Amino acid sequence: MSATPPPAPDEAARVSTLELFFDLVFVFTITQLTTVLFADPTGRGLLRVALMLGVIWYMYGGYAWLTNAVAPDRAGRRLLLLGGMAAFLVLALAIPQAFAGGGAVFGLAYLAVVAVHAALFTRAASGGVVRAILRLAPFNLTSALLVLLAGTLGGAAEYVVWVLALALMWLAGRVASTGSFGGFEIAPAHFVERHGLVVLIALGESVVAVGTGALRRPVDAPLAGVTVLGLLLNACLWWAYFGGDDGRAERALDEAARARCPALALMAFGYWHLPLLLGVIAVASALREATGHAFGPRRGAGVRVGWWSLSFPVRGGALPSLTGDRAGVVARRDGRAGPRDDPAGDRRRGRGANRRASRAAGCGLRGRVRGNHKGA
Repeated sequence: MSATPPPAPDEAARVSTLELFFDLVFVFTITQLTTVLFADPTGRGLLRVALMLGVIWYMYGGYAWLTNAVAPDRAGRRLLLLGGMAAFLVLALAIPQAFAGGGAVFGLAYLAVVAVHAALFTRAASGGVVRAILRLAPFNLTSALLVLLAGTLGGAAEYVVWVLALALMWLAGRVASTGSFGGFEIAPAHFVERHGLVVLIALGESVVAVGTGALRRPVDAPLAGVTVLGLLLNACLWWAYFGGDDGRAERALDEAARARCPALALMAFGYWHLPLLLGVIAVASALREATGHAFGPRRGAGVRVGWWSLSFPVRGGALPSLTGDRAGVVARRDGRAGPRDDPAGDRRRGRGANRRASRAAGCGLRGRVRGNHKGA
């Protein structure tokens, strides 16, 4: 009697409650990043948040890929995943001081997150997946060590090392998901659901920010009006993300050639979710400020850095969020299709998807800039 083969990636179970628990811990990092931006609504604060979000989101994505390939259905796997959650929690606690003397704690916690991720990924049933993570793990560990090094430095050197770490991990991830360096597999239903749930929880953080801004203030008509407007803004972001695109994303991954799925998933749910989440953080920070000073003078109201301004939360937050969402839709849509045994066609479609996604982002930014000039 032959052994039962392991389930195909598209047969993977839906998101488990342990993964949801993991996401709740992860979203605490979003809360902390929002606090950092609220405390320092300047170009420097935005840069710090963008750098930290870049490395944090990369490893959250790594854990989403992990549980997509290695179901947390055994005690050993669950304990390792809980260890990763603990490391994420410590990392989140270190976020406010990551650029103020507490970078070493952030770096050590991040190194633990990466180590647990690699250890648990090697338990995948597919030999191709194991070989893929063994190729990628050295780059992830090197990036984590760079983050740790940055935490011990100060001044401009600290930012330079942060940028190097960010570039190394995202470029290595791109190479590892394509061509002869590939090997990762995607279960579309689980993958799309997992990312949708974390975006939903992050939007919930933005709603919490509205309530935080209203603490210890009398609930009068102006305050009620501002909080309802904040809720409506978040509802618009929810509608933009979940208004049918999640179902289309799953179909796009289902219809794509299996060898191209990892690169397509990284582009749509990795790269283009970064501006989306940065936008959610910006909106949450701005709503917290706006709710606290609904019709009065705003803290730091005169501070502007390019298009960023606390006095324009939609322009400052919703723009990158919607740009990331639209570009991700284009990348997923154009990655579908054609004969599954046509590698040359897959490569052409992949390049086309990347170009069109970039154009979508550029058009969104140009359109916003033109609108701002007309209104000036």
